[in-house]
Amino acid sequence: MAFSLFFSNQIANIIIKDHVIRYVGGKKNSPLTVRNFRERYIPKGIINEGKIMDRDTLHLILDECVSEWEIKKREVRFVIPDPFVVIRKAAIPIDIKDNEIIGYLLLELGSSIHLPFDEPVIDFKKISEGDRNKDVLMFATPREISQDYASLFKEVSLRPIAADISPLCMYRLFHSYNKTKIDNHSLLVQFDMQSVNLSIFHEHLPIFMRHIALDSTIADWEIRQNPEQTIAEINWINHNKSVEIIIEEIVREIEHLINFYRFNIRQGNEQVTDILMSGDHPYLSNLISAIIDRFELPIKTIDTLEKLPVHFLLPLGLALKEG
Repeated sequence: MAFSLFFSNQIANIIIKDHVIRYVGGKKNSPLTVRNFRERYIPKGIINEGKIMDRDTLHLILDECVSEWEIKKREVRFVIPDPFVVIRKAAIPIDIKDNEIIGYLLLELGSSIHLPFDEPVIDFKKISEGDRNKDVLMFATPREISQDYASLFKEVSLRPIAADISPLCMYRLFHSYNKTKIDNHSLLVQFDMQSVNLSIFHEHLPIFMRHIALDSTIADWEIRQNPEQTIAEINWINHNKSVEIIIEEIVREIEHLINFYRFNIRQGNEQVTDILMSGDHPYLSNLISAIIDRFELPIKTIDTLEKLPVHFLLPLGLALKEG
Protein backbone atom coordinates (compact mmCIF):
# COMPACT_ATOMS: atom_id res chain seq x y z
CA MET A 1 0.00 0.00 0.00
CA ALA A 2 1.58 3.23 -1.12
CA PHE A 3 0.89 6.64 0.35
CA SER A 4 1.41 9.77 -1.72
CA LEU A 5 1.91 13.30 -0.51
CA PHE A 6 1.44 15.07 -3.84
CA PHE A 7 -1.74 16.78 -5.02
CA SER A 8 -3.62 15.30 -7.95
CA ASN A 9 -7.10 14.91 -9.35
CA GLN A 10 -8.16 12.00 -7.16
CA ILE A 11 -11.49 10.38 -6.48
CA ALA A 12 -12.97 11.01 -3.03
CA ASN A 13 -14.23 7.89 -1.27
CA ILE A 14 -16.67 8.96 1.44
CA ILE A 15 -18.53 6.93 4.06
CA ILE A 16 -21.37 8.61 5.95
CA LYS A 17 -22.62 6.78 9.03
CA ASP A 18 -24.96 7.87 11.81
CA HIS A 19 -21.99 9.05 13.88
CA VAL A 20 -19.20 9.95 11.46
CA ILE A 21 -18.13 11.08 7.99
CA ARG A 22 -14.92 9.46 6.72
CA TYR A 23 -12.91 10.19 3.62
CA VAL A 24 -10.03 8.48 1.84
CA GLY A 25 -8.58 10.14 -1.23
CA GLY A 26 -6.67 7.99 -3.64
CA LYS A 27 -5.85 6.95 -7.16
CA LYS A 28 -6.84 3.49 -8.38
CA ASN A 29 -3.56 2.19 -9.65
CA SER A 30 -1.23 -0.64 -8.69
CA PRO A 31 -0.67 -0.34 -5.83
CA LEU A 32 -3.48 1.96 -4.70
CA THR A 33 -2.07 5.39 -3.90
CA VAL A 34 -3.70 7.03 -0.86
CA ARG A 35 -3.13 10.74 -0.63
CA ASN A 36 -4.91 11.51 2.62
CA PHE A 37 -7.68 10.52 4.98
CA ARG A 38 -9.94 12.49 7.28
CA GLU A 39 -12.95 12.02 9.56
CA ARG A 40 -15.54 14.21 11.23
CA TYR A 41 -17.79 12.94 14.01
CA ILE A 42 -21.34 14.25 13.87
CA PRO A 43 -23.85 14.86 16.71
CA LYS A 44 -26.65 12.51 17.64
CA GLY A 45 -29.90 12.80 15.71
CA ILE A 46 -28.67 14.19 12.41
CA ILE A 47 -28.75 10.71 10.84
CA ASN A 48 -30.76 7.84 12.32
CA GLU A 49 -30.23 4.30 11.03
CA GLY A 50 -28.97 5.71 7.75
CA LYS A 51 -31.88 8.09 7.18
CA ILE A 52 -31.04 11.79 7.07
CA MET A 53 -33.12 13.50 9.76
CA ASP A 54 -31.57 17.00 9.83
CA ARG A 55 -30.52 17.69 6.26
CA ASP A 56 -29.62 21.36 6.81
CA THR A 57 -27.13 20.56 9.58
CA LEU A 58 -25.66 17.62 7.68
CA HIS A 59 -25.29 19.84 4.61
CA LEU A 60 -23.43 22.43 6.69
CA ILE A 61 -21.09 19.82 8.23
CA LEU A 62 -20.37 18.11 4.92
CA ASP A 63 -19.77 21.45 3.21
CA GLU A 64 -17.22 22.33 5.91
CA CYS A 65 -15.53 18.94 5.40
CA VAL A 66 -15.32 19.42 1.64
CA SER A 67 -13.69 22.82 2.14
CA GLU A 68 -11.30 21.78 4.93
CA TRP A 69 -10.29 18.55 3.16
CA GLU A 70 -9.76 20.44 -0.13
CA ILE A 71 -11.87 18.06 -2.21
CA LYS A 72 -14.33 20.48 -3.85
CA LYS A 73 -15.43 19.45 -7.36
CA ARG A 74 -13.98 15.97 -6.95
CA GLU A 75 -15.69 12.84 -8.21
CA VAL A 76 -17.00 10.86 -5.25
CA ARG A 77 -17.89 7.26 -4.50
CA PHE A 78 -20.21 6.64 -1.55
CA VAL A 79 -21.84 3.78 0.33
CA ILE A 80 -25.57 3.12 0.70
CA PRO A 81 -26.42 2.87 4.44
CA ASP A 82 -26.58 -0.76 5.61
CA PRO A 83 -30.18 -0.61 6.94
CA PHE A 84 -31.44 0.08 3.41
CA VAL A 85 -29.61 -2.70 1.58
CA VAL A 86 -31.44 -5.89 0.59
CA ILE A 87 -29.76 -8.91 -0.99
CA ARG A 88 -31.94 -11.58 -2.62
CA LYS A 89 -31.33 -14.59 -4.82
CA ALA A 90 -33.73 -14.78 -7.76
CA ALA A 91 -34.36 -17.20 -10.62
CA ILE A 92 -34.82 -15.58 -14.03
CA PRO A 93 -36.35 -17.44 -17.01
CA ILE A 94 -33.63 -18.43 -19.45
CA ASP A 95 -35.27 -16.55 -22.34
CA ILE A 96 -34.82 -13.20 -20.53
CA LYS A 97 -31.76 -11.47 -21.99
CA ASP A 98 -29.12 -10.18 -19.61
CA ASN A 99 -29.86 -6.55 -20.51
CA GLU A 100 -33.54 -7.16 -19.67
CA ILE A 101 -32.98 -8.67 -16.21
CA ILE A 102 -33.40 -5.45 -14.21
CA GLY A 103 -36.67 -4.73 -16.02
CA TYR A 104 -37.87 -8.26 -15.29
CA LEU A 105 -36.97 -7.93 -11.60
CA LEU A 106 -38.89 -4.65 -11.38
CA LEU A 107 -41.96 -6.26 -13.00
CA GLU A 108 -41.85 -9.11 -10.47
CA LEU A 109 -41.91 -6.80 -7.45
CA GLY A 110 -44.91 -7.55 -5.30
CA SER A 111 -45.51 -10.96 -6.86
CA SER A 112 -42.54 -13.35 -6.85
CA ILE A 113 -40.15 -10.75 -5.38
CA HIS A 114 -40.95 -8.87 -2.17
CA LEU A 115 -38.98 -5.93 -0.77
CA PRO A 116 -39.56 -3.95 2.45
CA PHE A 117 -39.76 -0.65 0.51
CA ASP A 118 -41.22 0.83 -2.65
CA GLU A 119 -39.47 2.29 -5.71
CA PRO A 120 -36.13 0.50 -5.41
CA VAL A 121 -32.89 0.96 -7.26
CA ILE A 122 -31.82 -2.52 -8.38
CA ASP A 123 -28.57 -4.06 -9.53
CA PHE A 124 -27.68 -7.71 -9.99
CA LYS A 125 -24.88 -10.23 -10.42
CA LYS A 126 -25.50 -13.36 -12.48
CA ILE A 127 -24.47 -16.45 -10.50
CA SER A 128 -25.22 -19.33 -12.83
CA GLU A 129 -27.21 -20.35 -15.90
CA GLY A 130 -29.07 -23.64 -16.45
CA ASP A 131 -31.45 -25.06 -19.00
CA ARG A 132 -34.53 -23.23 -17.69
CA ASN A 133 -33.34 -20.44 -15.39
CA LYS A 134 -30.59 -17.96 -14.71
CA ASP A 135 -29.77 -17.51 -11.02
CA VAL A 136 -28.92 -13.93 -10.06
CA LEU A 137 -28.05 -12.14 -6.88
CA MET A 138 -30.18 -9.01 -6.63
CA PHE A 139 -29.12 -5.89 -4.71
CA ALA A 140 -31.85 -3.38 -3.91
CA THR A 141 -32.10 -0.09 -2.03
CA PRO A 142 -34.82 2.59 -1.86
CA ARG A 143 -34.45 5.10 -4.68
CA GLU A 144 -35.27 7.89 -2.23
CA ILE A 145 -32.26 7.05 -0.04
CA SER A 146 -29.74 6.76 -2.86
CA GLN A 147 -31.00 9.99 -4.45
CA ASP A 148 -30.98 11.79 -1.10
CA TYR A 149 -27.28 11.08 -0.57
CA ALA A 150 -26.34 11.67 -4.22
CA SER A 151 -28.07 15.06 -4.25
CA LEU A 152 -26.41 15.99 -0.94
CA PHE A 153 -22.99 15.40 -2.46
CA LYS A 154 -23.91 17.49 -5.50
CA GLU A 155 -25.05 20.35 -3.26
CA VAL A 156 -21.57 20.55 -1.67
CA SER A 157 -19.78 20.63 -5.05
CA LEU A 158 -18.94 16.94 -5.35
CA ARG A 159 -19.75 14.73 -8.34
CA PRO A 160 -21.13 11.30 -7.36
CA ILE A 161 -20.02 8.62 -9.85
CA ALA A 162 -20.68 5.33 -8.01
CA ALA A 163 -22.48 3.86 -5.01
CA ASP A 164 -21.57 0.63 -3.27
CA ILE A 165 -22.57 -1.43 -0.24
CA SER A 166 -20.32 -1.79 2.79
CA PRO A 167 -19.99 -5.63 2.83
CA LEU A 168 -18.66 -5.59 -0.74
CA CYS A 169 -16.19 -2.82 0.17
CA MET A 170 -14.79 -4.72 3.14
CA TYR A 171 -14.72 -8.10 1.41
CA ARG A 172 -12.92 -6.49 -1.54
CA LEU A 173 -10.24 -5.27 0.86
CA PHE A 174 -9.86 -8.67 2.56
CA HIS A 175 -9.60 -10.22 -0.90
CA SER A 176 -6.85 -7.78 -1.89
CA TYR A 177 -4.87 -9.02 1.13
CA ASN A 178 -5.34 -12.68 0.08
CA LYS A 179 -7.51 -13.46 3.10
CA THR A 180 -10.41 -14.97 1.12
CA LYS A 181 -10.93 -18.21 -0.79
CA ILE A 182 -13.65 -18.98 -3.33
CA ASP A 183 -14.70 -22.20 -1.55
CA ASN A 184 -14.99 -20.61 1.88
CA HIS A 185 -18.24 -19.68 3.58
CA SER A 186 -16.95 -16.49 5.21
CA LEU A 187 -18.87 -14.58 7.85
CA LEU A 188 -17.99 -10.88 7.62
CA VAL A 189 -18.58 -9.03 10.91
CA GLN A 190 -18.62 -5.22 10.72
CA PHE A 191 -18.71 -3.95 14.32
CA ASP A 192 -19.33 -0.20 14.42
CA MET A 193 -20.11 2.18 17.27
CA GLN A 194 -23.89 2.01 16.79
CA SER A 195 -24.51 -1.15 14.77
CA VAL A 196 -23.20 -4.51 13.66
CA ASN A 197 -23.57 -5.82 10.13
CA LEU A 198 -23.31 -9.56 9.49
CA SER A 199 -22.94 -10.97 5.99
CA ILE A 200 -21.92 -14.33 4.58
CA PHE A 201 -19.86 -14.67 1.42
CA HIS A 202 -19.49 -17.78 -0.72
CA GLU A 203 -17.73 -17.91 -4.08
CA HIS A 204 -16.80 -14.25 -3.42
CA LEU A 205 -20.47 -13.18 -3.38
CA PRO A 206 -22.59 -11.92 -0.45
CA ILE A 207 -25.44 -14.40 -0.21
CA PHE A 208 -26.85 -13.29 3.15
CA MET A 209 -26.83 -10.04 5.11
CA ARG A 210 -28.31 -8.91 8.41
CA HIS A 211 -28.03 -5.44 9.95
CA ILE A 212 -28.49 -5.02 13.71
CA ALA A 213 -28.82 -1.68 15.49
CA LEU A 214 -27.08 -1.67 18.86
CA ASP A 215 -28.52 -0.28 22.07
CA SER A 216 -25.99 2.53 21.88
CA THR A 217 -25.75 6.07 20.50
CA ILE A 218 -22.99 8.57 19.90
CA ALA A 219 -23.99 10.15 23.25
CA ASP A 220 -22.59 7.06 25.03
CA TRP A 221 -19.08 8.08 24.01
CA GLU A 222 -16.69 10.89 24.84
CA ILE A 223 -14.91 11.80 21.60
CA ARG A 224 -11.83 13.99 21.44
CA GLN A 225 -10.88 14.57 17.83
CA ASN A 226 -7.42 15.82 16.89
CA PRO A 227 -7.14 19.04 14.84
CA GLU A 228 -6.05 17.12 11.72
CA GLN A 229 -9.31 15.07 11.81
CA THR A 230 -7.37 11.85 11.26
CA ILE A 231 -7.89 10.04 14.57
CA ALA A 232 -9.84 10.52 17.78
CA GLU A 233 -9.60 9.48 21.41
CA ILE A 234 -12.85 7.69 22.25
CA ASN A 235 -14.05 6.55 25.69
CA TRP A 236 -17.28 4.85 26.84
CA ILE A 237 -19.18 7.05 29.34
CA ASN A 238 -22.54 5.27 29.70
CA HIS A 239 -22.52 4.01 33.29
CA ASN A 240 -25.92 2.31 32.97
CA LYS A 241 -24.81 -0.32 30.46
CA SER A 242 -21.45 -1.94 29.88
CA VAL A 243 -19.83 -2.62 26.53
CA GLU A 244 -19.36 -6.23 27.67
CA ILE A 245 -23.16 -6.73 27.69
CA ILE A 246 -23.38 -5.39 24.13
CA ILE A 247 -20.58 -7.71 23.03
CA GLU A 248 -22.27 -10.74 24.57
CA GLU A 249 -25.50 -9.86 22.75
CA ILE A 250 -23.59 -9.69 19.45
CA VAL A 251 -21.93 -13.06 20.09
CA ARG A 252 -25.37 -14.62 20.61
CA GLU A 253 -26.58 -13.09 17.34
CA ILE A 254 -23.53 -14.46 15.55
CA GLU A 255 -24.20 -17.91 17.01
CA HIS A 256 -27.83 -17.78 15.84
CA LEU A 257 -26.76 -16.72 12.35
CA ILE A 258 -24.12 -19.44 12.05
CA ASN A 259 -26.69 -22.07 13.03
CA PHE A 260 -29.36 -20.59 10.74
CA TYR A 261 -26.97 -20.60 7.80
CA ARG A 262 -25.88 -24.19 8.41
CA PHE A 263 -29.25 -25.79 9.06
CA ASN A 264 -31.79 -23.57 7.26
CA ILE A 265 -29.94 -22.18 4.27
CA ARG A 266 -27.51 -25.05 3.66
CA GLN A 267 -29.71 -27.86 5.07
CA GLY A 268 -26.85 -29.10 7.22
CA ASN A 269 -24.55 -29.73 4.27
CA GLU A 270 -22.25 -26.70 4.61
CA GLN A 271 -21.36 -24.21 7.31
CA VAL A 272 -19.42 -21.04 8.06
CA THR A 273 -15.71 -21.76 7.63
CA ASP A 274 -14.07 -18.54 8.83
CA ILE A 275 -14.82 -15.09 10.22
CA LEU A 276 -13.58 -11.78 8.80
CA MET A 277 -13.52 -9.07 11.47
CA SER A 278 -13.73 -5.34 10.80
CA GLY A 279 -15.32 -2.14 12.08
CA ASP A 280 -14.64 1.15 13.82
CA HIS A 281 -15.81 0.17 17.31
CA PRO A 282 -13.15 1.00 19.93
CA TYR A 283 -13.80 -2.39 21.57
CA LEU A 284 -13.43 -4.44 18.39
CA SER A 285 -10.57 -6.43 19.94
CA ASN A 286 -12.88 -7.39 22.85
CA LEU A 287 -15.43 -8.78 20.41
CA ILE A 288 -12.70 -10.71 18.61
CA SER A 289 -11.59 -12.25 21.92
CA ALA A 290 -15.18 -13.21 22.79
CA ILE A 291 -15.65 -14.84 19.36
CA ILE A 292 -12.40 -16.78 19.74
CA ASP A 293 -13.63 -18.07 23.12
CA ARG A 294 -17.03 -19.12 21.72
CA PHE A 295 -16.27 -20.53 18.24
CA GLU A 296 -13.61 -22.82 16.84
CA LEU A 297 -13.27 -20.88 13.60
CA PRO A 298 -10.32 -19.04 12.04
CA ILE A 299 -10.50 -15.29 12.67
CA LYS A 300 -9.03 -12.96 10.02
CA THR A 301 -8.35 -9.25 10.38
CA ILE A 302 -6.54 -6.46 8.58
CA ASP A 303 -4.67 -5.05 11.52
CA THR A 304 -2.09 -2.57 10.36
CA LEU A 305 -1.55 -0.40 7.33
CA GLU A 306 1.28 2.08 7.06
CA LYS A 307 0.01 5.45 8.33
CA LEU A 308 -3.68 4.53 7.88
CA PRO A 309 -5.75 3.88 11.05
CA VAL A 310 -7.87 0.72 10.87
CA HIS A 311 -11.17 2.60 11.10
CA PHE A 312 -10.49 3.95 7.60
CA LEU A 313 -10.51 0.47 6.08
CA LEU A 314 -14.10 0.74 4.84
CA PRO A 315 -13.52 3.83 2.65
CA LEU A 316 -10.26 2.20 1.55
CA GLY A 317 -12.25 -0.82 0.36
CA LEU A 318 -14.57 1.58 -1.43
CA ALA A 319 -11.52 3.08 -3.15
CA LEU A 320 -10.80 -0.37 -4.65
CA LYS A 321 -14.14 -0.41 -6.46
CA GLU A 322 -13.82 -0.83 -10.21
CA GLY A 323 -15.19 1.96 -12.39
